[in-house]
Amino acid sequence: MCNDSNSNQSCNCIAEILKVINILQSEVCPGDSCLETCTRAFFGPSVAAAFNTRPVTLYTCNAAPVTMPVSNTPGETTTSNIFRVEKVDGCCATLRVLTFDSGTNTYTATNSFFTINTNCCCSIKCLADTFVEGV
Repeated sequence: MCNDSNSNQSCNCIAEILKVINILQSEVCPGDSCLETCTRAFFGPSVAAAFNTRPVTLYTCNAAPVTMPVSNTPGETTTSNIFRVEKVDGCCATLRVLTFDSGTNTYTATNSFFTINTNCCCSIKCLADTFVEGV
């Protein structure tokens, strides 16, 4: 996934985008505790935080989506390519795997996390802001 020519370069724009998303997600105020100020993180049109997550999909330099295994129920494993940024440290990002339920049009947080070298990613797709329970 990551070729050796990228391994010694400084962090790429993917890391910078993930840092911004992480900051926005961490500044979301739950409920009505948010003030309508210039410094409030903007996730959605209302004063109260209706959204707390900006889901992302990452792609390798071969244009393949990064996918990770996830197990929602014992004995059943599937994969997902939708993630929530949890932490960014230099060129490394810790992401939480999200699953998508097309019937309810909602994302579910899983207990599956992974760390990726952002230099191994060539593109990122940001999905619509959403509310994810339990994050």
